[in-house]
Amino acid sequence: MTEEVTNTLVSICLEISFRYEIHFLEVGCDEDHVHFLIQSVPMLSPKKIVNTVKSLLTREIFRLHPEVKHFLWGGKFWASGYYINTVGQYANEEVIKKYVQGQGRKDEYEKIHTSQLKLF
Repeated sequence: MTEEVTNTLVSICLEISFRYEIHFLEVGCDEDHVHFLIQSVPMLSPKKIVNTVKSLLTREIFRLHPEVKHFLWGGKFWASGYYINTVGQYANEEVIKKYVQGQGRKDEYEKIHTSQLKLF
């Protein structure tokens, strides 16, 4: 994930937030993966949230940065699986937030954290 692709990803996340009831509380980008802390409404299942986020981000990243496909294994932006954990007794919001914040380089995190995501 280059800085330019990361910035595009954050912008797309903001657009998703405006169009859907999916709010990105934290975005943690590393060189080869992304972590999200997302808040949504109970009517949206975790699977629906993941499918929406993955499909919209993929479509827009490939449209705006077609060069990304050349760096991907088999041309796929996402792995076929995903991991979801809900905030609860064993994983409160602060624990998950700190984990997401720790992804990637510190300078990348600072840039993302102080960007427009602060609007939420």
